[in-house]
Amino acid sequence: MAGRGNRRAALRRALSVANGWLPRRLAPRLAALLPPEPRTYDGPRIARWAAIAYLVAITARSLVHLLAPDGGAHSIASIDLSVAGGANIVALFGQWGAIQLLLAGLLWVLLLRWPGTTPLVALVFCLEPLLRRLSGLLKPVTTEHTAPGVALNDVVLPVMLVVLALSLCPARPTGRR
Repeated sequence: MAGRGNRRAALRRALSVANGWLPRRLAPRLAALLPPEPRTYDGPRIARWAAIAYLVAITARSLVHLLAPDGGAHSIASIDLSVAGGANIVALFGQWGAIQLLLAGLLWVLLLRWPGTTPLVALVFCLEPLLRRLSGLLKPVTTEHTAPGVALNDVVLPVMLVVLALSLCPARPTGRR
């Protein structure tokens, strides 16, 4: 039992507020969206690392749409490509992948060069599934089964809202990286 208590204490120390992994207090500051000093990030590390992990997934998704033979249109999204204009659907998915890759590249620059923009990047992560949902309502796509992007929207949005809220909370004294 003593070993288990020591492990718990070590985990608490590792994730402690003093270490910067968690916020000092849950008091989001909207001013952190456009920080006066973007080279420093004083929010919790957990929000920054969650944003980086999600950006890895977004980059991979972009590359699939750009490089897969069908752009992921049928192999992932289950869109019937045997219809008239099927080749155009594949072309649009490839172009969509190129645009996604450009956006991912910009977000990588923001996260790596200016860590203080982490809350702004998290806001983009929150807006993207909302705008894709709006687009799907305005211009529905017929698929053979629910596409992963549609299914994951319901998971991604709440998680990214938590990441955004955490990223707006202070974790370290201002000025520390």
